Amino acid sequence: MSKQDPHEKLLQPDELQPAVELTSKVHAELDRILIGRSELHRMVLVGILSQGHILLEGVPGVGKTALVKALGQLLNLDFSRVQFTPDLMPGDILGTHILQQTPEGEREMTFQPGPVFTNILLADEINRASPKTQSALLEAMQERSVTLLGNTRSLPYPFFVLASQNPIELEGTYPLPEAQLDRFLFKLIVPNADVDVLDDIISTRRRGEPPVPTWSISAKQLRHLFDVMDKIYLPKPVSRYISRLAASTHPNAPEATEEVKKYVAYAASPRAAIAMAEASRASALLSGRPTVGFEDVNTVAASVLNHRVILNYQARFDGVDTFSVVNGILTALDEADLNLPDDLEVQSAS
Repeated sequence: MSKQDPHEKLLQPDELQPAVELTSKVHAELDRILIGRSELHRMVLVGILSQGHILLEGVPGVGKTALVKALGQLLNLDFSRVQFTPDLMPGDILGTHILQQTPEGEREMTFQPGPVFTNILLADEINRASPKTQSALLEAMQERSVTLLGNTRSLPYPFFVLASQNPIELEGTYPLPEAQLDRFLFKLIVPNADVDVLDDIISTRRRGEPPVPTWSISAKQLRHLFDVMDKIYLPKPVSRYISRLAASTHPNAPEATEEVKKYVAYAASPRAAIAMAEASRASALLSGRPTVGFEDVNTVAASVLNHRVILNYQARFDGVDTFSVVNGILTALDEADLNLPDDLEVQSAS
């Protein structure tokens, strides 16, 4: 068997432009439905194109659920919503076996699929469920399958978990374990609306209800977007930069910042580097480029790393959060890996 031509899958201009126009149209429609959230919508689309799961964190009423519902309608995908509560059981999500009588009069166990057998699963207020129920999603998120009573069943393709959590309520909540947080491609903060956005909402939308989408893409178009994503080129210097970013979250790494050495208890896993690479490809596609650049990595890196870098108690005592630590890494790390001495940098600049 001959070796595959390394240029065989390179993206052609006639493939890129229709994909860019389609993603731009989805982005614009999301902006029309939910105003004042353009950057958030872009990052959500990056996550979808990367076929990753997304954790949305924000106070009640900022539009987390409305965003996920609108996305499901625009992408023309099956959508299920599960309201997570302390008494929710794994079977309420995955499904269960029930005893039924066959036409022949015999009894047999029949599997009844749960809401996880969908394309987009909205796990609303996921931190309200017990760790046992939260862990029921681990296999589904990683393997895109569910195993019950020794039988493994594949989930529909594509499959995304978009989970929301409320950061201000602590009673009756269970923080997500690190192993589950690591399965989320992004953790995105949904901010409060500013004055202009609030004015638009109350002036143009009775009871704050968003308009319904006027169109949706087809399953064929969505598959084409995924195919185009696979052809976005990741240059070696950029992949090296991604690897260095992930490695720099380790306190004993050569390029670790002083903040990392002082405050990081557990660093990002290799899954973080994989997530950055895929998300960077999606960012390049949304920007209309066939090749990933350093700017794409910097765009997605914080959302990939913020929930994966675990700080120690000293950080909490000093009032340091993961956002400042990750931003410090991005600021300190030299993209091109030139590592020029300070005096040489000054000479080059002059």
